[in-house]
Amino acid sequence: MAEVTIVEVSPRDGFQNDPKLISTEDKVEHIKKLVEAGFDKIEVTSFVHPKKVPQMADAEDVLGQIKHIIPLKKIALIPNERGYERAAKSHVDEVNWVSAATDTFNQKNIGMTIEDNDRRFFEVRKRAKEDQIQFNYSIAVAFGCPYEGGVSEEQVLRQVEKAVDQQVDRITIADTIGYAIPSQVESLMKKVVDMAAGIPVAIHLHDTRGFGLANAYAAYKQGVAIFETAVSGIGGCPFAPGAAGNLATEDLVYMFERMGVKTGLDFEKVIEAADFAAKLTTNKALGRIRHIERKFL
Repeated sequence: MAEVTIVEVSPRDGFQNDPKLISTEDKVEHIKKLVEAGFDKIEVTSFVHPKKVPQMADAEDVLGQIKHIIPLKKIALIPNERGYERAAKSHVDEVNWVSAATDTFNQKNIGMTIEDNDRRFFEVRKRAKEDQIQFNYSIAVAFGCPYEGGVSEEQVLRQVEKAVDQQVDRITIADTIGYAIPSQVESLMKKVVDMAAGIPVAIHLHDTRGFGLANAYAAYKQGVAIFETAVSGIGGCPFAPGAAGNLATEDLVYMFERMGVKTGLDFEKVIEAADFAAKLTTNKALGRIRHIERKFL
């Protein structure tokens, strides 16, 4: 029977741009609810400068309070060398390195060009290998950029080629602003999967235009089996104006399970975690399934 892996990103991407600071205790409780639902890979925080993203200022505290949770693979986003050092000291299992497909977004997000970021990427990738920390490479704004508009496949594939050369552990294609349509996803993801040559490929989807589920299915048809989503569809990027929340995890779980594709998750507990997350954040929750009476599902 077919299976997929869902990497839950709500503790990081779901909360990061909320103007209301969420307590460390509530973040930890949310992570525990996700673990109870069956998630074993969760992006729990990011090691960014606290002045840029105040919501993530408690990264070390969050990881300190969940370090005993096994078999959870704790993932953290890192923007630079300093972020990697903090993540390594906090004993994360995986790091997500982000590079945008466009120079303008890279400048807005991390203050440097793609070329400059690549030099850092090569060095941090080497360190992660030595430290035996899984290194994932995420390509932001892979379909559309809020500053440059549509993004060509060639722009993305240049980044994929670098990731393959460095033998990263996973390549994630991110529709950061929810720009993609299914035909775009099918075309690009086929090329990425082929170019990755066995390196696992994931897709990270936002639902700004309502195509999130259709895009997930399009990626699945091209051999993608790893999906990054957030319960209740919360979240967004502080550096991506106009972007809405992530594709709602519970909607994706419902779709796959009805298709006979196993997610390994407890649907009712996923809904509970989604309800809890929606109460913590002031951002709009986009998920649909959790609002439907169970007898109609």
